[in-house]
Amino acid sequence: MSSAAEQEAVTEAAEERPAALVNGTRRGAPPVPVWPGAPTPLGARFRVGPDGVAGTNFALWAGGAEAVELCLFDADGKETRARLSELTHEIWHGFVPGVMPGQRYGFRVHGRWDPWTGGRWNPAKLLLDPYARAVDGDFSLPPEVYGHVRDWPQQQVADTVRDERDSAPYVPKGVVVHDDATDDEWMEDRRPKTPWADSVIYELHVRGFTALHPGIPEELRGTYAGLAHPAAIEHLVELGVTAVELLPVHQFAHEDHLLRRGLKNYWGYNSIGYFAPHAGYAASGTTGQQVGEFKRMVRALHAAGIEVILDVVYNHTAEAGELGPTLSLKGIDNRGYYRLQSDARRYADYTGCGNTLHVVQPHVLRLITDSLRYWVTEMGVDGFRFDLAAALARSMHDVDMLSPFLAVIAQDPVLRRVKLIAEPWDVGSGGYQVGAFPPLWTEWNDRYRNAVRDFWRGALPDVRDLGYRLSGSSDLYAWGGRRPYASVNFVTAHDGFTLRDLVSYERKHNEANGEGNRDGTDDNRAWNCGAEGETDDERVRALRRRQLRNLLTTLLLSTGVPMLVAGDELGRTQRGNNNAYCQDNEISWVDWGLLEDPGWKALFDLTARLIDLRHRHPVLRRRAFFSGRAHSADGLRDLAWFTGRGTEMTEGDWYAPAATLGMYLSGRDIPGRDERGAPIVDDSFLAVLHAGDRPTPFQLPGPPWAERYEVVVDTSREEQSGPPGVVHRAGSSITVPARAVLLLRVAG
Repeated sequence: MSSAAEQEAVTEAAEERPAALVNGTRRGAPPVPVWPGAPTPLGARFRVGPDGVAGTNFALWAGGAEAVELCLFDADGKETRARLSELTHEIWHGFVPGVMPGQRYGFRVHGRWDPWTGGRWNPAKLLLDPYARAVDGDFSLPPEVYGHVRDWPQQQVADTVRDERDSAPYVPKGVVVHDDATDDEWMEDRRPKTPWADSVIYELHVRGFTALHPGIPEELRGTYAGLAHPAAIEHLVELGVTAVELLPVHQFAHEDHLLRRGLKNYWGYNSIGYFAPHAGYAASGTTGQQVGEFKRMVRALHAAGIEVILDVVYNHTAEAGELGPTLSLKGIDNRGYYRLQSDARRYADYTGCGNTLHVVQPHVLRLITDSLRYWVTEMGVDGFRFDLAAALARSMHDVDMLSPFLAVIAQDPVLRRVKLIAEPWDVGSGGYQVGAFPPLWTEWNDRYRNAVRDFWRGALPDVRDLGYRLSGSSDLYAWGGRRPYASVNFVTAHDGFTLRDLVSYERKHNEANGEGNRDGTDDNRAWNCGAEGETDDERVRALRRRQLRNLLTTLLLSTGVPMLVAGDELGRTQRGNNNAYCQDNEISWVDWGLLEDPGWKALFDLTARLIDLRHRHPVLRRRAFFSGRAHSADGLRDLAWFTGRGTEMTEGDWYAPAATLGMYLSGRDIPGRDERGAPIVDDSFLAVLHAGDRPTPFQLPGPPWAERYEVVVDTSREEQSGPPGVVHRAGSSITVPARAVLLLRVAG
């Protein structure tokens, strides 16, 4: 937090800043004074010393380096260098008086060029501080930013010839940042602290969610300030979600192969700055202003009762493999930061992105945990979703649930209290770890996604797997004290088809990516309802909207934590592109004009109604797994499954092909107590899921399950509002429409 003394020093010292720091050149500039400073904290930290002198302490871990130069840049890009001569526990450090917030900087690290042993030091390459809290400038990837001679004629030795050209003109710089928030502003921030069981997650892209929103001023669209705007927050509140999960907002770079095709990395899974909010999403400026803008966004979302979860990419960086650019860690200590093969020229790649961070190394683990704590304690976020988390859990080679990373998280007093979501796989051998992460962690449950998609497209051989997924996936998570909310249930995510495309396309259509439609998965588990792509056939269009209602209703009635993708509630389409990672345009952005279509507005209304139903009924968001056992003399159980004949499912029924499944949830047998210690009692519900293409009879279970049932949701109807639902007598036979979900409340 800033103090009055520090703010006054900022103003005074800016007026007396040494000329060398403003107009210095590489040669001939007055020497920059460098005092010993301190080895902690790492990075660039502005402070006022006990003698009243304002300046910035710089500290860089660079194991194995022979020397480190601090490089300061003025507004015209002129560079002044200063040697950091102090070395403490492999940390090079120094305090430079007069260096104020807003100063742009980088490092040059000297050492041996020996790619055969993993050494890739090259002082001709300006390096981004791994702890930089803001980044100014864009990454372009001309040959000068590569540590090796990229255009060397002999490809087999291309990465072994050192490139001596200066990269400084072509790479962004770190920025010295000083917090401009007051203590009063932070005291007003109230974290929602939504319990896991009560959470509804909404995955969104800061730019894509706001880029076309008509209620957001044009100059704020695509930015943190745009997401903080009342028009954006109003949609989230009206929908009822409790948390936004932001696609990567760490500073990231664009890959060379995309830039050469005139494209950019839109999703952002190519991090290079783990402390810096991505500058491209800032409306207020990029010389430190992006930090305050991000914080104000978090506070605005918190004020609306919405948590902020960051999708973070600590498994790899934008420096790729041996043929990738030298931007930061590769030039600081390549063999210290990255996993290398026995042939140290090559990288161990468990991520499919060219490199993998060597998380078992203490300094790498420190970088990650320092970053996580920073985003929690200083930026205000509420949790993290870890991309390819299995790569972080690898010890030397294999995935290890007792790995240093997981052990550190479990004991950290800050991190163990926030929401932790694992993408529980990577691309290496043994990397698929769904259900294996320890308590404290929740997981993206792709087995839920697959089962629900297969059921509604008529591809499940039986309903065993579906039963587990609807009831919290106890087969995966009922161990070690884990709860149903360990399962983050989703039907779609940023990676793959949108929900509308899932019922409109069976094949990917990624031609716009420029990769010959080879990229993206072929395992879509999709059904196009009879026509590939958009169609004027109203019967097909109506069926698709019904299937969307079925998928959303199934998701929001399932036990576990539901995750929606921004725009799915509006019928957003990517035109069949299932890998739109490089489409920073209307293909990826949310089309808010869809709300003007009555059909898509009805889909939004149904989604909001289902979320509200979930919030109001604890039986739909249980904190403990179902037992399936009778808890009273009448034989009523907390969970029961029924066939269309109105009889309870037998062992043989689970193994037989079935298009219809009845799930009874008892509100009388909810474990736990409320805040005052009273038993939790709720309504009971019967959900009937029917994926068949024709109507089917279903006999409603009689006593002790119910006396009467009231229809609450009927997905065969586009409009869900209106008078109370129809009431049916228990034991009677009703007709379930083709491809529909009926949710019935027990009325007596």
